[in-house]
Amino acid sequence: MKLFEERGYEGTTVADIAERAGLTKRTFFRYFTDKREVLFSGTEIFEGTVIKGVLDAPAKASPLDAVAAGLDASAVVFEQIPDRAGKRQALLDANPELQERERAKLAGLSGSVAAALRERGVTEPAAGLAADAGMSVLRVAFERWTTDPHGQDLRKLLRDALAELKSVTA
Repeated sequence: MKLFEERGYEGTTVADIAERAGLTKRTFFRYFTDKREVLFSGTEIFEGTVIKGVLDAPAKASPLDAVAAGLDASAVVFEQIPDRAGKRQALLDANPELQERERAKLAGLSGSVAAALRERGVTEPAAGLAADAGMSVLRVAFERWTTDPHGQDLRKLLRDALAELKSVTA
């Protein structure tokens, strides 16, 4: 993150990252496919936490409420790194290439969430719709959380975004 802050995303190379980390380029590529992936490390942990939260939601929870339970459970991942999350979001906001990658990652997460909902017995199209709606809730809450000067609780922002979604669909 410091390199990206110092040199900008475009001005930072894989060689720069590897050198700063005390690695060779070859070692870097054992862990990451490219420099974008540095900003998306930990995606598997986040996705696993969301999926577990969806699967562990109460049996009577609606599909959207099960997704909300997954997102709520995952908030702890981001709350452990609030400064990094904000800096990462600023980089994404400034770089269309990274925005595209973020959309791809969210689409993948949506697919995994839909699969978890189907495992809970939710049929299509409800599973896909709830998963996609959940990604919208996440995106809105996360944007508010990373730009909020008052440092609101991410879980509260997730619940607020979900309530707003429910109000416009009622």
